[in-house]
Amino acid sequence: MRKFDTKVQYLKYKVLREVAKQAWNDTLLENLMNIPKLIVPGKTPTMRCCVYKERAILGEMVKLAIGGNKENPNIIEVIDIACDECPAAGYEITDSCRGCLAHRCEEVCPRGAITYDHNHVGHINKEKCVECGKCASVCPYSAIVNRKRPCQNACKIKAIYINDEYSASIDNDKCIECGACVYQCPFGAIMDKSYIIDVIDMLKKSDGGNNFKVYAVVAPSISSQFSYAKLGQVITGLKKLGFHTVIEAALGADMVADAESRELAEKGFLTSSCCPAFVKYIQSAFPEMSENISHNLSPMASIARYIKKIDENSKVVFIGPCTAKKSEVQLETVKPYVDTAMTFEELQALFDSKDIDITTLEEDVLNNASYYGRIFARSGGLSEAVAQGIKENGIEDFTLEACICDGIEECRTALMKAKRKVLKANFIEGMACNGGCIGGAGCLTHGEKNKVQVDKYGREAIEKNISDAISILK
Repeated sequence: MRKFDTKVQYLKYKVLREVAKQAWNDTLLENLMNIPKLIVPGKTPTMRCCVYKERAILGEMVKLAIGGNKENPNIIEVIDIACDECPAAGYEITDSCRGCLAHRCEEVCPRGAITYDHNHVGHINKEKCVECGKCASVCPYSAIVNRKRPCQNACKIKAIYINDEYSASIDNDKCIECGACVYQCPFGAIMDKSYIIDVIDMLKKSDGGNNFKVYAVVAPSISSQFSYAKLGQVITGLKKLGFHTVIEAALGADMVADAESRELAEKGFLTSSCCPAFVKYIQSAFPEMSENISHNLSPMASIARYIKKIDENSKVVFIGPCTAKKSEVQLETVKPYVDTAMTFEELQALFDSKDIDITTLEEDVLNNASYYGRIFARSGGLSEAVAQGIKENGIEDFTLEACICDGIEECRTALMKAKRKVLKANFIEGMACNGGCIGGAGCLTHGEKNKVQVDKYGREAIEKNISDAISILK
């Protein structure tokens, strides 16, 4: 029964599961230091050079599983002692160097960083190299390569750099907390902070006569996750954990599609506000375009605001694929409505920490949202929903011209064109993760099949339009 894409995800899951198990049993504080030994009980290392280093790294992962460094506002953190297996990044001259006479690499180097040994083989002085890449572009043997680390390759906005200790570091001013580096790091050296113990605390207190209920708001991409079970069993599992009610964030997406279609027609140009990583990217890299961001709350916050309105004593936990949501819930505009956020990875850990085998459960149902709200989970779904919103609102003098951005690189291109007034579109749908939310770092699994599952789930509500879905909220 395969639950995760990679062994790195599985390791992270084991840490989260053990932390959750101790939290349920009220033994977390007394057993905090022993958790690494519980995960690696023997003297034989399973992943590292020695069991002591392995446990030290697990100890750092435990710290992140209980909230991480409170002084660091970033949801994403680097575990320095785990970040030592990758070669030093940058340009290197490989064995393909033939020691030619031309020495074009030496001639184009602006800093004199290239020298030759007695065999006429070139070498790059890292202290002088500025990584301009000119040497690689002129080498006739393609012997000079740029060995970027996986985390740097994953981060398309260049928020990750290599520090003086040759570990990865994150520039918080650039980072949009999308978690791409978390998923791509092959050594588990980058991890998102978890607030799983806060969720457990809420669920335990809700059972103790504290006069509040805990609502689970699940992202529409949940239909593509937990592939070893049925969605209805996942919903039952959430209720067995102690959640009072499970509500689709897709219903909030219907609310957003309705409001955003009207806002777009009124203003003439908008960028979407659903993806917190995309919004943060605009604010940090294109601040002059911040005024064009839709003023609507995200689907998560929109439906949570409704829940708080009808049950002011409620607690709302968002569950989805997105690490950036953990940061969004801390915004002043969102904090009153969403109490905390967790990922699908963390939900799996919660199930197993309570020994809940969801495959054995009866199926419950989610029956709130429309087809259009549910397809927000994949790239292009938001634009389809806004087009439907324009139609249902009877807006006849406005035509949607959407620029659908699949991943942060396409977002950058669209924003650059919009900044220069050459974008042939009046609406930018920005999704930081490739594929949209179905490609989020907190997903259990990734791939094209996720899109198929989301569309299939959406079609289960094909007879319901946006107006039908949001009519129950009025």
